[in-house]
Formats: sequence, C-alpha cells, structure tokens
Amino acid sequence: MPKWWLLVIIVMEAGVALAVGLPFVLGDEPWEAWGWPVWISDVLSLLVVPVVVYASSSLVRQQLRERAEASRTTRLMDTVLTTSREWLWAIGPDGRFTFSSPAGAEVTGYEPSELLGRHLGLIIDPDDLADALQQRNSSQDADAGWAGLHAVCRHKDGSRVLVEVSGRALRDAAGRPSGFEGTSRVLDPGTLDSLATDEIRSRIEAMLAAGSLLTAFQPIRSLETGSIIGAEALTRFLSSPGISPEVWFVEAAAVGLDVELDMLALETALGAAIELPPNLSVSVNLSPRACLDARLPDILANSGIPMGRIVLEVTERHQVVDYGPLAAALGLLRGSGVRIAVDDAGSGFASMRHVLLLKPDVIKLDRDIIAGIDTDPGQRALGVAMVGFAKEIGASLVAEGIETEAELSAVAGLGMTAGQGYLLGRPSVRPEDWAQWDGEFPHGGNAKSPGPANQRRQ
Repeated sequence: MPKWWLLVIIVMEAGVALAVGLPFVLGDEPWEAWGWPVWISDVLSLLVVPVVVYASSSLVRQQLRERAEASRTTRLMDTVLTTSREWLWAIGPDGRFTFSSPAGAEVTGYEPSELLGRHLGLIIDPDDLADALQQRNSSQDADAGWAGLHAVCRHKDGSRVLVEVSGRALRDAAGRPSGFEGTSRVLDPGTLDSLATDEIRSRIEAMLAAGSLLTAFQPIRSLETGSIIGAEALTRFLSSPGISPEVWFVEAAAVGLDVELDMLALETALGAAIELPPNLSVSVNLSPRACLDARLPDILANSGIPMGRIVLEVTERHQVVDYGPLAAALGLLRGSGVRIAVDDAGSGFASMRHVLLLKPDVIKLDRDIIAGIDTDPGQRALGVAMVGFAKEIGASLVAEGIETEAELSAVAGLGMTAGQGYLLGRPSVRPEDWAQWDGEFPHGGNAKSPGPANQRRQ
C-alpha cells in the first residue's frame, strides 16, 4: 500500500476525534451546536474504524512482503558474490577500489579487505589498461562500456595473470565521472584451445615478420638537480586494439615466441636510442629467459650505443629456478660495461629474489611502493629500508611512477636520488622531444603523451 494512505488514515482519525471530542471540551453534546443529530458521529465511527483497521493491516502486510523480498534479494546477491568465479569490482574517480567481491582473491591474491582503498596500479598497470582502452574505444562510445579487454594482472605473489576485463564508466547525478565498475576473469594461456593458440601464433608471427614495433622513451631524472640523466624504452604495438601491451608478451610466452619478441623489441629500442642525447643512459627491459639467449651480447655490442650507457633491466615475468646461469650471463655483460637493474622491485617475491641474488647496479622501486608514500607510514618505512639496502650493496635507486608533487617531495626527502613518472615527464616517440632532454627543464615541461598506441616497457 502506498505510504500516502497512512497520511489519509491519520487525517480521518484526527477528523473523527475532533468531531466527537471537541464539543465535549466546549461543554456541548457532539455536533449539537451545529444542529446535527448525534447519531451522525456514531455512523461515522462505524464507517471509519473498519477502514482504519483494513488500511493498517494492508500496510503491515505490504511492509512484510517488501522485507521478505529484500531479504531474498540480499541472499541471492550474497550467493552470487560468494559462488561466482567472476571477480566483481568497482573503483572511484581516484582509481582506488571501493568494492571487491570474494572472487578477487583467486584472481589477484588479495582479500577484499586488502584491496579496498588501494590504487588500481597495485594489480594492473594503469598505462597498459588505458592504452588498450583507448584503442578499443576509438570507434565506440566510451560511456557504453567495454567487454573482452585482455590485460595482465599482477598477483600478490608477484606472478602475472592473464585476465579478461569488462566494465563501464560511472557518472554521478551531475553527469561527472565517478569511477568504473565491472568484472574480470582469469584467462589461462596454458589451456587455450587449439584454434585460439593458432590465432595467437599467427598474429605474433605476422608482427615479428613485419617488425611492426615502435619505441617511446620516458625520461629518468635526477631528484637532486632536476636534470634528465637517462631514458627508459617503452615498446609500442601498432595493431590489435583491445590487447594490453603486456598481453602480447604473455601470449608470446604461451606459444613459445617470447624470446623472439623480446629480441625484436630490444633491437628496435636500441635502434631508436641512437637519436637520444649521448649523455643519457638507455634502459631496456629483458626477461630472465631472454638474458640467457646467445644472441644478446652481439646485439648489444653492435647496437652503436656504448656499453657503458646501456642499463639492462631484468623483469620478473618468468620464474627463475636456477640463478646460476642467469648470474653468469649477466656477469659477462657487466664485465663489458653494461649496468644491470632489477625492475619493479618490491612488487612481489620474485623481484626481491632478483635483488638479493643478482646484486644489481640499479634498483627500480615499483609504483606500488611510491603511490601514496607521502601519507602511508608503512610505505615510507619500506622506502627508507630500500634506500639503506641500496647503499649497502652499492646500487643506485630509481623511484618509478611518481605522479604527484607530494610523492616527489616524499621520495626526495627519504634520500632517493632518481625518479621517473608522468609528473617528471611523459613518454614520447618524437626524436625532436628527445633532443631537448640534453639539459635541465621543469619536470613535465617538454615530454609528450605517448598517444593511443599500445606500449610496454622494453
């Protein structure tokens, strides 16, 4: 029963009470002053009381039905959230999780309580996701949502998990962006059916044959002087919208072409690095498996880049069972002048094993440690520990993913001497931009946005 019926009932009751009670208060018989028969009040009472009883009973029954329906809906939603293999999530406009269903623990390794309030960058590279989304939405209405987007999720244990992401943008009552919500599920490259495997292999082989890669560079700055001291190579893919850059490498590994893709990306990056100012270091990424490839020493030696400028960043994309051969291969490169770095340090157990067993010349702290370091005491403590550890082993430290002035001030205050991130300079594919990096300028002043094409650290 609509709630306005309750108001009608109250008004009717008040009317009867006044009609009968007010004359008594004035010392008169009911309605005698108006010349109306007394029996009218009796008749009205007989008519109104059943209506009131019926209305009240109907209202109570309606409320009980609504509560029962709400309880059933709640139980159903709880069942869906508890039993579904799809991870349901929501993030606010600041990129921090506002909801995570229990299935998220299977996908990411993090319980819902561990994700709430944490930034999306903890598990998915926002740049990778944004690039893939921009490609996917180039011919679609971005507000209509997306489905079937492939991305790589960084698991709590440091491993990489291939996921399919579907979602939509949210807007508040005023039409302003208020975040995103959607679902994700795990895609296991090892269980791809034969048709999917053949499609992936054909697509990657065609890309390798065509050599259709580009390289963008992102500046690395001294936090003491503000000058640019190096650049990190980012591989950009020019095809297959909706595929995150990291997915290319995960899928290549699934069909045994990961080392070939690594080598092509490396050669492309070193070829582009010729255009960089000669005083800058050149950081390139390689998986542990690619570091063992016999072609690597010759590729570096014949690149035209002095070995002393090259920084080889070892990623954690592949598990290393035996560090002996890897350490020996990197030792030979180190002997020729190449510096060794560990990428994404602090993002997982694998990266810290790299640091301990490879004893790198450069440690690059993951964005997960840097994001919010200005407000989180735990992250500050970890930052202080990493600064001390780097000094103990004689390594330099680079803070990755600096995006706010507060983060910049915090990492500099902790003693970190180098950094990179959108605040300090965006990636660019334009040699004319790179030429301006041969000197100091205010952070973020000259570097250009990488544009919509897919990209990945090389």
